[in-house]
Amino acid sequence: MLATVLDAWQEHIGAHQPEKVAALFTEDAVFQGLKPYTVGRAGIAAYYDSQPPGMTVDYRILGEKITGDVVVGWVAADFHFTDREPVQLNLTVVLDHQKITHYHVSHRV
Repeated sequence: MLATVLDAWQEHIGAHQPEKVAALFTEDAVFQGLKPYTVGRAGIAAYYDSQPPGMTVDYRILGEKITGDVVVGWVAADFHFTDREPVQLNLTVVLDHQKITHYHVSHRV
């Protein structure tokens, strides 16, 4: 399940479709990107809309824990840009009923 959601996330980021990215999240999702956090799809769509055209992401699932309808995933994500070096991040994602309810990134060291 985690790979299915992240594949759609990756596709919509690469196509610069912020509304479709946001639709992968719950209505009240907590989103902690590299900017101050936001809650809800509107803030998530605005975050991805502010990203530069041409940005893409590659990811690798490092681990996951499934408990009923809740999945916690640990992911390595590399965001690529047309005009600068990639940004390498750690990502923790919590899915609830196949929607992202919590998203948190931190720099990989």
